[in-house]
Amino acid sequence: MRTPFMKFSRLYQPKNPLFWLLVLLNALSAAISWLLQTRPMALAPTLVLAFFALGNFLLGIKLAVQLMREPAEAERARK
Repeated sequence: MRTPFMKFSRLYQPKNPLFWLLVLLNALSAAISWLLQTRPMALAPTLVLAFFALGNFLLGIKLAVQLMREPAEAERARK
């Protein structure tokens, strides 16, 4: 049975591909934010980028919660 307990220290798992996906999503989020704030665009591209930013945010939160719930490999090895 999985416990709902989450630890922030479990976010840093460089051997886990989900960690690197989370890092990539954060970099993409920074790039999208930079584009939205520095480039004047028409309404349609702005809405498309805003939609991608929102989806990126939701996926990032989901991955972060998943990483915090899963025990890190070091914790699994100790058990």
